[in-house]
Parts: sequence; C-alpha cells; structure tokens
Amino acid sequence: MTSEGPFAILGLGLIGGSLARDLSARGATVWGFDADTSSTRHAFRSGVIARVIDGSLRALSEAHTVVLAVPVDAAPELLEQARPHIAQAALITDVGSTKRRIVQRASALGLSSRFVGSHPMAGDHRAGWLASRRGLFAGARVDLCRTTDTRVATWKAARALWRSVGAKPLERDATMHDAEMAFSSHLPELLSLALAGTLSSRAVARSRLGAGGRDMTRMAASSPEMWAAIFEDNAVPVLDALDTCLAQLGALRGAVERRDRRALCEAFAAAHAWTDAD
Repeated sequence: MTSEGPFAILGLGLIGGSLARDLSARGATVWGFDADTSSTRHAFRSGVIARVIDGSLRALSEAHTVVLAVPVDAAPELLEQARPHIAQAALITDVGSTKRRIVQRASALGLSSRFVGSHPMAGDHRAGWLASRRGLFAGARVDLCRTTDTRVATWKAARALWRSVGAKPLERDATMHDAEMAFSSHLPELLSLALAGTLSSRAVARSRLGAGGRDMTRMAASSPEMWAAIFEDNAVPVLDALDTCLAQLGALRGAVERRDRRALCEAFAAAHAWTDAD
C-alpha cells in the first residue's frame, strides 16, 4: 500500500493501534500520538510508527490523513486542538462509537469538507496498545458518516482507508447510526454490566458460569471510562433502548410468575424467528 503522505493516528489503543499495525504492514508511513507515552514508545520500538507526534500536534501539518482514535468525549476537544495544524490534511476521520456529536463539531470548526466520521465494528473488551493486533478489521463493517459538504475526494479516501485494512465501509446518517447503536451495541453492553452486577450481588463467581454465561458477561470487563462516555454522549437513544428492554423483561417476569409456559414458548419462538432471519 502506498500513501500520498503520512497517516497520523491520534490514540494508539485497541482501534488506533490495530489500524496503525495494519497500515504499517501494508507499507504506509504511520505517525502516532498517545497520552500514554508507553504506548507510543512500544509502537515506535516495534517499527509500527515511524514518528512519535508530541503534544503540540504541530507534526500534523505534514499529515495526509488524520485519525482521531480516542474516546468519544475526548475526540471533539482533540479535533479542536488539532485544527490549526491540519490545513493540508485531505482526510480527517475518527473511530468513535457515536457519530452525531463529532460530525457536528467538525462542521462547527470549518472542517466538514474534509471530514468523514468512521465507526469500525471491531471492538473487544480489552483495551490499550497491547490489546491491538493486525487483522482486527478484516471483514468488519465500518459505518461512515459524511457531513453535509464532505468532498467527493475525501469520501473516496475514507472508503479506501478502511478497504485497505480489509474492512467493509457502509454509508450511514450520523443520527440514524447513533439510534441504531443504542440498541445493537450500547444496550448489550449495559445488559452485560447488569448481569455481572446481579451475579456479583448474589456471590455467584464467574467460574461457576457455563459458556453462555461467560459470553454474556465478557463485555462487562470493558473500559469503564470509554463506555461511560458513550452512554453519556448517546443518552437519549440509550434510554429508549433500555425502556424497550425493560418492557420485554417485565413481560418475561410476568410469564414466569404466572408459570405461563405458552407465553414463554412464544417468546422463544419470536427470538428464534429473529435469529433465523439473519
């Protein structure tokens, strides 16, 4: 893979670090920044990044592509800090799980023509540089959210970036993306957290769980800071998802209380129809 200029990745955690590894392995020049200097040190010593970007961010003036790979609450401020130095960047993107706020901030900062919001569906409950790995995005969907005036060349560059690491980019409206993620991603995380808390309150050790229980509680080990920021940023759609789920739980509780086998079997039938339809 060749590049018109360096890829600057701001944040070398699971997503940013994995992207850096993949791009570097494909021959791209990758520069990196992370508030945790041990991450940049590891990335540089391993040859993944060719240059460590310091906190001034001045090096971004030479970057062709800038990727914000930080938590969703930090991305808008980082974008503002980077703004004076990215006048020459052809593509500016992020990797956050929510898109509406960062797309709006890019527009407010006058960067909308060169900005595309990205959300790779390739997470893990682990975090940090040491959790990053090559191949994380292979076959993964990446939702791309353009602004109202994203340049055609910028849009093509965003799609090319993710395709180069094996991902499958798909265009999405930012507001619709966040509403969908509240159900498909954020709600499962909260349910995992609630289940772990419930089991803990009754002193049920995770070692006592079967494979299904371990799968359902795995996500509860995710980064608290990252997920708290996501829930805060996407609070209204997340509350809608929680209320919808609580109604389902209430119906199931009623069926169990009544010993209503028919209602329970109907619930399973509906779930089977949903899973079989995919």
